[in-house]
Amino acid sequence: MLKDEKLSVRQFRLLVILFSIGSSILILPSGMAAGAKQDAWIAQLLVIAISLLFIWLYNVIHKWFPKMTLVEICHALFGKWIGTLLSLFFLSLPFLYATILMLYSGAFLTAQIFSNTPMVAINVLMLLILVMGTRLGIETLARSAEILIIFFVFLLIILIVFTLPEIKLENIQPVFEAKPKTLLRTAVFPVITAAINSVVFLMILPHVNDSKKARHSFLIGHVIGGVILFIITALCILVLGADQTARKMYPPYTLAKQINVGQVITRIEVIIAVLWTISIYFKMAIYFYAALVGLAQLLNLQDYRPLVLPSGLIGIVLAPIIFTNIVWQNTWDTSSSIGYSIAVGVFLPILVLLAGAIKKWKQKNRKPG
Repeated sequence: MLKDEKLSVRQFRLLVILFSIGSSILILPSGMAAGAKQDAWIAQLLVIAISLLFIWLYNVIHKWFPKMTLVEICHALFGKWIGTLLSLFFLSLPFLYATILMLYSGAFLTAQIFSNTPMVAINVLMLLILVMGTRLGIETLARSAEILIIFFVFLLIILIVFTLPEIKLENIQPVFEAKPKTLLRTAVFPVITAAINSVVFLMILPHVNDSKKARHSFLIGHVIGGVILFIITALCILVLGADQTARKMYPPYTLAKQINVGQVITRIEVIIAVLWTISIYFKMAIYFYAALVGLAQLLNLQDYRPLVLPSGLIGIVLAPIIFTNIVWQNTWDTSSSIGYSIAVGVFLPILVLLAGAIKKWKQKNRKPG
C-alpha cells in the first residue's frame, strides 16, 4: 500500500529537521531556563547528544525491516491480535499529538496575534491546510518543505543578525553553575519532543528511496534541528537573561520584540510567528500522516485518503476538550506526556527489537528438514 510514494534523502532530512524543531522553537527556551537557568544552552547540547541514541534505536529497527512500517512490523512479529493492539497503542500517539499541536497553534495565534478571533476559527483553518496537505501525500508535503525551508532559513538568519547587538555575555555567567543532575532533568522533556516522538518516522522511512542514506539523514536532520534550537535558546538567555526567559511563555517571541535597528527596524516578532507556524505545521502533518497510514494498514485499505477528513473532524472536535484548563495542560506537558511518549517511543521499539532478535536467532538455528 502506498509503495508508489517515494521521498528523496534530502526531502526526508528536511522533514526530520522541521519535525525536531516543531513547537519547541517557541516554548523550549522557557522550560530550559526554568530548569538550568543560564546553563540552558548546555542542557540543549546534552539534548542533542542523548537524542542520537534514540534515533540510532529507530535506525536499527529500520535496518532490520527496511520495507515495512512499524504497524507491519508489529503484525509480522506478534501476530494479528497482539500486533493490532500494539499498533493501536502506537497510533494513538501521533493522532493525539497532532490534535494537541492544533490546540497549541490556536492558543498562541489568538493570544499573540489574532486576539479578537475565536480560537476555534484558527483551529478550523489549521485543520483545512492539514487535511489538504495530508490528502496530497507525503511527497507533496516534502516538496513543500523544500520551498518553505528557504524562507525558514532566511528569516532565522535575519533574527540572529538583528539580535546580535542586544547580546549581553554576562547573562550566561557563571557558566556550569547547574549540577549534572539538574542538566539531565532539564533535558528529559526536550529529548522526548525532539527524538522519542520521532518514532513516527518508522511509518515514513520505507518511502525513502535509499534506506542506508535515509538512516544517515535521520541522524543528521536531528542534529541540525537541535543546533537551531540551541541557537534560539542561547539567544534568549544572552538577550533576555535566564530569569526573564523562564518567566515568559513564549520567550523567542519576546526576543524578537527587542530588535531595534536605528529606530527603523523594530517589533518584527512576526518572524518568530512565521518560523513557528512552518515548523509546527510540518510536525502536525507528519503526526497526522503517520496515524492515518497506520490505521489504513490495520483496516487493510488500499489508500489512507478516505480517512483524512473524518479523522480531521474528530481532531477539531477533540482539540478544545482535551484540556479543561491551563493547570491540566501543564500537568500533561510535564508529567503524563513523558510517560506516554516513553512507553510508545522507547518500550515498544525495544520490545520490537527483542522480538526481532529472537525471530532471527530461531531462523538461524533452525535445523534443515
